[in-house]
Amino acid sequence: MDKHWKQFACTLVLASTLIPLQSESQQPTGLDPGLVAKADAGDAASQTLIGLAYEHGRGVTQDYAQAALWYRKAAEQGDAHAQLNLGILYAKGQGVPQDYERAAAWDRKAADQGDAKAQFNLGLDYSLGQGVSRDDVQAIAWYRRAAEQGNADAQFNLGVRYDKGNGVPLDLAQAASWFRKAAEQGDSNAQNEVGSCYEYGHGVPQDYAQAAVWYRKAAGQGQAEAEEGLGSLYSRGLGVPQDYAQGATWYRRAAEQGDDEAQHNLGFLYVRGLGVRQDYVKAADWLHKAAEQGYAPSQTLLGLLFFLGHGVSQNYADAYFWLSIAAENADWPDQEKAIKARDLAAAKLTPEVRSKAKERAAKWIAAHQTKP
Repeated sequence: MDKHWKQFACTLVLASTLIPLQSESQQPTGLDPGLVAKADAGDAASQTLIGLAYEHGRGVTQDYAQAALWYRKAAEQGDAHAQLNLGILYAKGQGVPQDYERAAAWDRKAADQGDAKAQFNLGLDYSLGQGVSRDDVQAIAWYRRAAEQGNADAQFNLGVRYDKGNGVPLDLAQAASWFRKAAEQGDSNAQNEVGSCYEYGHGVPQDYAQAAVWYRKAAGQGQAEAEEGLGSLYSRGLGVPQDYAQGATWYRRAAEQGDDEAQHNLGFLYVRGLGVRQDYVKAADWLHKAAEQGYAPSQTLLGLLFFLGHGVSQNYADAYFWLSIAAENADWPDQEKAIKARDLAAAKLTPEVRSKAKERAAKWIAAHQTKP
């Protein structure tokens, strides 16, 4: 599935000469009478501007129903911006009952007129099967139309398709090219993907320095995967001077956003005392966060901390519990290590306690979406 969800940003900027803005200390001044007169006379552009005013509460009290009413007037005259915005209101259920079929229908009307945002939205409709039958061929066709007009979201999603070989032939060079186009427009997810392309040499020559450049751009916007990637480069000294303290800083930023790999890596630095003061309690805390998300390396390391009593009270049953989960989730050869450690913990337990811990692990595995 494509990574970007529909962008519900408005497509027009209210002209201050048409719709007076007010400071927070002023009372709303209402709409410009001349604008209203034009809209009442049937001017579609004016009707769209009034719809925008009501949608965003600019000069009037925010009122989605009124926004939809004015957008509809303009949309029925063929105004592409109004068609796009009315489709968005239907998709969100704002001012009108939520109706994905009507949303897709208005997306199509605007898309057929060449509106790039509408083309992207229609592509997403087809990708998700939202208001239309799911159709990857149609999704990609509309993404491509929007992408060729410079729409960054469409460029990103087209890159994802080529990166995964989803609906198009797998082509890492094409993926990298589309990611780069979106990244150069400031899309943080695309910047992260460009960084990843350079780190692993996917579709471009491997270049750790360039990976660091693009990860830093995305990380500067708070993109968690890029923060983790930059932390990894600093920890390994790839493309940047090795600096565990910097690594820990970037891992922490990503970890605090819930990135499981960053949580694991930060926990590992606390175990080893690399870039941070050695602290098994903090290590266990971060590893537990990642383990609960199904990250197998953290499950293994957390199980070992319970076995050794580092940062947590020594508890062989809890060690067995986490190591059993890791043994189920991990890839080889990490799986073999988890199995050996689990069996060491099992030898410390009575059959009854081991049975209960095994049952707990089975229930956890059944209840969680895990990943290696």
